Amino acid sequence: MELFRGVRTILDAIYKAAGVVAALCLVSILGLIVLQMLARWTGMVFIGATDYAGYAMAAASFLAFAYALNHGSHIRVSILLNSVPKRVRWWLEIWCFGIGSAIMWYFAWFGQRFVYWSWKFGDVSQGQDATPLWIPQSVMLAGAVILAIALTDHLVHLIVTGDHRLRRDLVDQSFGE
Repeated sequence: MELFRGVRTILDAIYKAAGVVAALCLVSILGLIVLQMLARWTGMVFIGATDYAGYAMAAASFLAFAYALNHGSHIRVSILLNSVPKRVRWWLEIWCFGIGSAIMWYFAWFGQRFVYWSWKFGDVSQGQDATPLWIPQSVMLAGAVILAIALTDHLVHLIVTGDHRLRRDLVDQSFGE
């Protein structure tokens, strides 16, 4: 059991770190926007600012997925889950986490191939900055892998303990459950 606590601690730290990096990406978008405004006011050009903001937005989105999952921030159709018996609910959640895990591992598999070929061919962005595309794609891939791990983590936890680790969202709490 001590091993599982250690793994749980590491996984929770990874999810939290990804959430923090996602938040830093959002702050970097703000910084880029402010720098671009200052550049315009001074008559200068900030080459690639919009591209970098787009990369930061994609990174923030993908890195935040696992953190959001663990905090009950993803949309769940709990009206169905709340209306069925506990055993049926368990099977429905197994199905959802299983399908979600499979889709994300599939996405991660093809994502790593996408990043590899972008690196191999030397793909660069269309903008003036000519950023190697494998760099922002790698961050997207990291977020996809972390989400795949999180979904698999929840699936295994659900199978072993009979309950998921998701925090209840405000909608579920409003029904007095």
